[in-house]
Amino acid sequence: MGLVIAVCGMPASGKGEFAKILASRGVPVCSMGDLVREEVKHLGLEEGPNVFGQVASELRAEYGDDVLAKRLISEIDNKLTEASIVLIEGLRGTAEKEVFKAHWGESFLTVAITASTEVRFQRVLSRNRSEDGDLISFNQRDERERGWGLGKLIDQSDIVIANNDNIGDFNQEVSRWLDTL
Repeated sequence: MGLVIAVCGMPASGKGEFAKILASRGVPVCSMGDLVREEVKHLGLEEGPNVFGQVASELRAEYGDDVLAKRLISEIDNKLTEASIVLIEGLRGTAEKEVFKAHWGESFLTVAITASTEVRFQRVLSRNRSEDGDLISFNQRDERERGWGLGKLIDQSDIVIANNDNIGDFNQEVSRWLDTL
């Protein structure tokens, strides 16, 4: 069996950059956020800073905190038939981790990407994504995701990689770590 890596981190910590680095090395990436974006599109909702969080919360309330994980397992298993490593981008809740750990056991590990609040907010301002907003929205998103257990996930991750500096340094650190697998 291959290795399944799930990356977690607060918004704008660098999960997407981490995924790009692994993808450039041939690692298939499955995004939990894409599942929410697909649901927003399916519902015909206009994208905005609070829409994605609201839809994610509604999915969890209706189907359970592990709904996104359960929806992703078969896609990941399919990718594992051809790849030795698969990345899950955007692990946000402890219930999701429990589903993945139960399914893949020792072949599952978590990586946390950390960055200071100030650095993350500056990234939010510069990237201009539809799910981002002002400082109030940023703080609300942080609190919502902590409520799903994200802080606990970060604290309990198998690997922690800081991302407060430039992208080149981050890329080198992630590449060095990947070479150890």
